[in-house]
Amino acid sequence: MNEKPLDYFQQAIQATHGAAAQLAARERVVETFEGETVWEGEVLVFELEGHPTAPRCYAWEVDGEVTAVLHEGPVDGPQAAVKAAILAEREE
Repeated sequence: MNEKPLDYFQQAIQATHGAAAQLAARERVVETFEGETVWEGEVLVFELEGHPTAPRCYAWEVDGEVTAVLHEGPVDGPQAAVKAAILAEREE
């Protein structure tokens, strides 16, 4: 379960992606790699208003920080958003 209030996520999405966001759903995600769980938690699904390319955004919190991934390209749902964020973090 995310610890932060809903408006914290909405503000983070607005600041990061420049669009207003309305909560549409919550989904539990478990991401594994080679049989080991690498991330488990709740992903919030937001409908975006006014974003030029993405209709939705997926957001979650880890240690007080919000990760917000747009529904674009290969990211077509909460599971794919988590996977993309993990891969991007490993590339840094």
